[in-house]
Amino acid sequence: MTKAELVEKVAGQINLTKKQTEVVVNTVFQSITESLAQGKKVELRGFGSFRVRSRNARIGRNPKSGDRVDVPAKRVPFFKAGKELRELVDGELDISTDSSSE
Repeated sequence: MTKAELVEKVAGQINLTKKQTEVVVNTVFQSITESLAQGKKVELRGFGSFRVRSRNARIGRNPKSGDRVDVPAKRVPFFKAGKELRELVDGELDISTDSSSE
């Protein structure tokens, strides 16, 4: 699913135009991005959590030449799916048993 498809689907569910819905979706993504950039954790119950993980510096190999390459330490975003999402993807839960509609 692309961001445009997500905007279209959300706009169909609520009483907002696609332009207004796009602002909402962009704001959510921007908030997640800013929190991760500050090193904060973002947790969305029933969906999953976003965190920043640190990777150590290491020696890699250039696949073309086989030469050694120094790979610097870095911080990378990491997503961990929540239990409900994992079960939905695995087919253990029926999508029609959505707990958020209660």
